[in-house]
Amino acid sequence: MRKLTTALGLPQHRFASVHVVGTNGKSSVTRMTAALLEAHGLRAGASVSPHTERWSQRTLVGGEEIEPTRWAQAVEQVARAAEGVNRSLEEGEAVTQFEAATAASFVALASARVEAAVIEAGLGGRLDATNTIPSKVTVLTSIGLDHTEWLGETEAAIAAEKMAVLRDQTTLVLGEVSAEVGELAEATARDRGAHLVRAPADPGAAVRLRAPGEFQRRNFAIARVAAEAFLGRPLEPDRVAAAAAAVTVPGRLEQIAERPPVFLDAAHNPAGAAALARSLPALAEGRGVVAVLAVLADKDAAAMVAALAPVLDRAVCTELPASALEGHGRPGARSRPAAELAAACEAAGLQAEAEADFGSALARGRALAAEGPEGLLLVAGSHYAIAPARALIAA
Repeated sequence: MRKLTTALGLPQHRFASVHVVGTNGKSSVTRMTAALLEAHGLRAGASVSPHTERWSQRTLVGGEEIEPTRWAQAVEQVARAAEGVNRSLEEGEAVTQFEAATAASFVALASARVEAAVIEAGLGGRLDATNTIPSKVTVLTSIGLDHTEWLGETEAAIAAEKMAVLRDQTTLVLGEVSAEVGELAEATARDRGAHLVRAPADPGAAVRLRAPGEFQRRNFAIARVAAEAFLGRPLEPDRVAAAAAAVTVPGRLEQIAERPPVFLDAAHNPAGAAALARSLPALAEGRGVVAVLAVLADKDAAAMVAALAPVLDRAVCTELPASALEGHGRPGARSRPAAELAAACEAAGLQAEAEADFGSALARGRALAAEGPEGLLLVAGSHYAIAPARALIAA
């Protein structure tokens, strides 16, 4: 990645940056921090991961997806540079798809002349492709047991991988973490000569968010502290309010239909499922909740279902379309079989049925939610369920 960005003229050095790492909340905090910086007069951009439908959705300028022509130009530059870099690498090594996409985001953001960019890490931190930015602020949103096969089997090991991106003499913003991770963060900040700031659990009662969900209030509180650390001054309340009222996060309790109401949420690990579960009762307002669930094979489906079961009435368990995984740079990834997921639901005391075909499961879920007193439908369990659900509901 360093060779690739050097060949491109180090585009990531042409803007100041905030690096966002963590298990959950990264995309939300990234979008919210960028919105707050924009509201305070900076031309701000962001790089998020993963996308829902198009690779260009990973690069945002002024809160909007980069223009297709600008994205195409950035990809062309990266493709040319990657050819030369690949020739310099050892046999069997090559620039990966994620590295190329990350570099293209850097090029596009630099070409758009952003003054500040908020960059979301893809996986971990230490070895992530985003770990080539000279970040002024690092944000650790949360820590949970996810991707343990690559990052470690304890919260401390995972946190160490993520906090390895912290630069000397910068600022570390810490979200809600365990006491053990908090102590590690303090030690890491001391070692790097960095200033540690702990974000509050809530941005304040006066802040009204457009993005629904109790977990988004925590994320906005983190973003607010990150923006203050970046600017080096308190934020202006009216500008904070404007950003809070405007910023949206696709795929996070996103409503895409009425009658019955249909919501999408990318909760894809136990901590994400627990956060979603805490927010559902207020959203449902006494209505029944039917869930269409699809989960990757390498996720802790039993723990996810256990977190969601108390707030669901029933579930339709399905499988992620292979095309959705391949189109997001996940060839070889597998969906957990619908029957296995249904068994996990039944074990958690949740009435469930299995329907392997994603489209049929979605239709069944909508029918169940519309029965009797109208309930709502939730599609959850994976980032990779969002695009196909949105396409089928809109059809």
